[in-house]
Amino acid sequence: MTASDTASQVRDLVRDLVRIPSVNPRGGRGDGGETAVAGYVRDWLAGHGVRAELHEVLPGRHNVVAVVPGADADAGAILLESHLDTVETDGMTVPPWEGELRDGRLYGRGACDAKGPLAAFLLAVADLAQGEPPAHTVVLAGVCDEEHDYRGVLHLLDTAGERRFAGAMVGEPTGLVPAVAHKGVVRYTARTRGRAGHSSRPEEAVNAIALMAPVIAHLATTPPAVPPHPLLGPATRSVTRVRGGTGPNTIPGSCEIDIDRRTLPAEDPIEVWEQDRAELAFLGAELDHPFTVDPALDTPPGAAVVTALCRALTAHGRTSAVQGMPFGTDASKLARAGIPAVVFGPGSVRDAHAAVESVALADVELAARVVAATVRGTAVEEPAEPREVPCD
Repeated sequence: MTASDTASQVRDLVRDLVRIPSVNPRGGRGDGGETAVAGYVRDWLAGHGVRAELHEVLPGRHNVVAVVPGADADAGAILLESHLDTVETDGMTVPPWEGELRDGRLYGRGACDAKGPLAAFLLAVADLAQGEPPAHTVVLAGVCDEEHDYRGVLHLLDTAGERRFAGAMVGEPTGLVPAVAHKGVVRYTARTRGRAGHSSRPEEAVNAIALMAPVIAHLATTPPAVPPHPLLGPATRSVTRVRGGTGPNTIPGSCEIDIDRRTLPAEDPIEVWEQDRAELAFLGAELDHPFTVDPALDTPPGAAVVTALCRALTAHGRTSAVQGMPFGTDASKLARAGIPAVVFGPGSVRDAHAAVESVALADVELAARVVAATVRGTAVEEPAEPREVPCD
């Protein structure tokens, strides 16, 4: 295949994926967008000699899983995992589903998060399926629900059976750098309760919004008391939503805020919530149980899949220094199951979820070559024993 043919293949693949709307339904049944992407992946792989299957995770929502057998039956498999869903398109200033091409970049929702990385994994798998098989079996998984409750990756782990994994690469926009650490998150609602009343007689009421004011001020000025991580920096907590009041002439009897607490690898998210609950109780706030709990990632840089990725990046003239990322990914769930995981892919996180989302097609092509080289270069060693994945 000529360079021009390869470039056309990359362009068409990323554009086709972007043109399939797959907004995460946030817990609903969905409109079949994730499944439509999964079906496209299955059919694209079939055209390149790789068999894939759809696995229903939630009603009308599917993962797609493909396997390329390796030469060493005793070697753990290498998992290439990326997600099928996107966030909403509100506020976008480019057409979200057209796959517009300008100056070597493809624009649209999901272009970099994470259909560009998914395309790179597909191209790598098609390459690995040709000629001499790699030592490791390769499992490609496109999963649903990463942008909400990560049910896709949990289903993937639940249905892995006896398969053992030597390592995993998770496709996300890292700017083609190897990310071995990222923050976790615990999100919860805090509430103050006052006494509602008529705004013409405020002295007879207790304003719940006024009660919440010192809570918000405390959160803004008191950072979490935990040492920073060398790759991730400090833990953070932010007020992300405020709800209070029922009308312009009523003193509110209740006020709620949502809090986003970004955790470091040494922290347990539930313990963090319990500490915050005790801390904010002194200011009169009560806390609901978390509605999002997601662990942090901290993969040892010496893991076989990480060192193979770093070697592949060096061989392709790219930086191989491991880095941390501020956002969460499916990699933390894989790591909790005992699978060493590294996050890697084309695109910048600054473009993810953005009004103008795009990915450089040359970076998708390069990522595919790096991923294939990583799989071929991962040492065959005894993988870690799988661990039970706790339910959050």
